[in-house]
Amino acid sequence: MVTMSGSVAERERSAGTGGTDLLTVGVEEEFLLADPHTGTAVPAVDLVMEQVPAELRGQVEREFQTSQIEIGSPPGLDLSSIRHSLSMLRAELADAAERAGVRLLAIGTGPVDGPVPPVVDKPRFDRMIERFRLLVPGPGNNGMHVHVGIPDPDTGVQVLNHVRPWLPILHAVTANSPFARGEDTGYASWRSVEWERWPSVAPTPFLESHEHYERLIRQLIASGVMLDEGMLYWYARLSAKYPTVEIRIGDVCPSVDDAVLVAALVRALVATALTDVAAGRPAVNTDHHLLVAAHWRAAHDGLEGEGVDLTDGELRPAWELLDRLVDRLRPELERHGDLDRVTDLLGGLRRHGSGAARQRAVFARTGSLVDVVADVARQTRG
Repeated sequence: MVTMSGSVAERERSAGTGGTDLLTVGVEEEFLLADPHTGTAVPAVDLVMEQVPAELRGQVEREFQTSQIEIGSPPGLDLSSIRHSLSMLRAELADAAERAGVRLLAIGTGPVDGPVPPVVDKPRFDRMIERFRLLVPGPGNNGMHVHVGIPDPDTGVQVLNHVRPWLPILHAVTANSPFARGEDTGYASWRSVEWERWPSVAPTPFLESHEHYERLIRQLIASGVMLDEGMLYWYARLSAKYPTVEIRIGDVCPSVDDAVLVAALVRALVATALTDVAAGRPAVNTDHHLLVAAHWRAAHDGLEGEGVDLTDGELRPAWELLDRLVDRLRPELERHGDLDRVTDLLGGLRRHGSGAARQRAVFARTGSLVDVVADVARQTRG
């Protein structure tokens, strides 16, 4: 995880419980480094890091594989500041990648077949490989993590319970990895399929308390499915480093517009949960297996197909479920000053389709994954 700059005190002051305070939001994004001619993943992270301006290196970090690199925006109250940070970091990193002879791609997984790049040389990663062996995925496993400020861990656990039924539709919004190993996988988010092979990847369980949360972490580590708390790969969790809830379901978004939209929706979702907690409204304990099914459907269909309506288990158009979410979040979108921007960004998403749909549209026109990679690189830079 990169260091998200900004004082803890500032984030704590901004983490309200449904009152007048606005919530901070910060974004982490992981990218693939690819050969500009073939589109294959390239183990070039060290070369790219050498080209990153010194003043930005605190916001750029190596990830698991040597073909990956990560950025983190400073936490902010204003979506415009988040947009500015992500735009600047993406542009600087794309320039650094170009100077290193590679392309920066905001894409969930490597679309072109090729050798799996080696893992970054870190003792922790070595231990992960030793224990989990062939679970280590193919080229790239690039996600987006959104951090939203909370007042304290006990409240944060209640927020986790409230947000879990709404995460599958956000999963669909972020789907951005339809191709892998040189072919269409049939999924909108193949990254999700590969990622979910890890034993600690799952919907967040319904939690009784912060003590219950901490107890589960200890038990999972003792069982061997996790080396440490950093391997708690639930779709929503409490950050181990910051006073935030971390939503971590999605593929990295292709464009800054897409990322800003997801950040706004996640912040409004957490703010709505905080309001419910403050009002004493109980969270809905959605059945775990139905949640698993809803996330599978989101990964398979993305935004262009159907999703599971968790109120009755029936299939509905994914856009209908997204519209329902936005209606639910409208008061907090308005309170944070985000509603007009979100409305505009949703209009763009309707016109252009999800990241997965855009990739497939390019391939349908040209029949070339190299062209898909070039288009993703264009969107990444913005």
